[in-house]
Amino acid sequence: MPPRNYLNKIDLTHPKYLQTLVENRRVFNLKNCELNVFESYQETYRVPLTFNDFVITSMVRGKKVMHLFEKPAFDYLPGETVIVPANETMVIDFPEAQTENPTQCIALAVDARYINDTIHYLNDYYNSDPDQKRNWELQFNQYHFDNDTEVTDLINKLIRVCSSPDLTKNIYADLNLKELLIRLVQSQHLLQINTEANAASNHTRMHYVLNYIHEHISEKIEVDTLCRRAYMSRNDFFKWFKEQFGITPLEFVNRKRIKLAKQLMTDNKNSITDVSVQCGFSDTNYFVRLFKKMEGITPGSYKTCIQNRN
Repeated sequence: MPPRNYLNKIDLTHPKYLQTLVENRRVFNLKNCELNVFESYQETYRVPLTFNDFVITSMVRGKKVMHLFEKPAFDYLPGETVIVPANETMVIDFPEAQTENPTQCIALAVDARYINDTIHYLNDYYNSDPDQKRNWELQFNQYHFDNDTEVTDLINKLIRVCSSPDLTKNIYADLNLKELLIRLVQSQHLLQINTEANAASNHTRMHYVLNYIHEHISEKIEVDTLCRRAYMSRNDFFKWFKEQFGITPLEFVNRKRIKLAKQLMTDNKNSITDVSVQCGFSDTNYFVRLFKKMEGITPGSYKTCIQNRN
């Protein structure tokens, strides 16, 4: 399978300190969040788990099968994250857990007031366009997803900070936790916007710009052209775009191009150079550097992973 953004390995609990072989729990309490490290060492099924707070979970080792939101069960593997609202029960299977192959998962339970304060911050500071005013919120239409490099780095930092004896760890945890929440909200917003753009290509300024990017992704896309399409000055357009998507226009276009590149590389007939050109990159070396920066692996190595999987 294609490479994933895995969390750093966490030391397993010493056997003599295990309280149970199923979902043994270590807890690290901070002001606005609680880090839980769960480990299971034997095959078990239908284990319920509920948190009183919103929780961000991410797999470190092994495999679970999750039953959530009365939806079909799904495999939960390292390199993936699941977000769950407060008081929602997860029912978990451990079909492969054993002493030599334990599962390990972290769960960050986040204080509701802290989440509300973060959402209020987004609503106060990222709604300058009256035509595109929206209420930022955490949604659960996308609750299971692959980690990207930013989410992986932030969760790794939070694990390191929460388990640290540093007296200032609440300060560092606050900064990283706020960024993690904002990135999750923005990622969900991007998913929603992309879905809406497919159904309503030119109904709003936002969809008009996104539709133009989609139709010209293999060509050179000038920011000045996007500004004209949005009927905005360059400075206003950059500010508006960053508020809507949390990233710059160039970052947005590059993400779209790298996503397209990954799709094109599933066809063995496409060389790295061919993929680079089809994705709108005039310099293959730049494409390779950007791909490695965003995916943590070169396009050639990614292509090899896909071929080995097939």
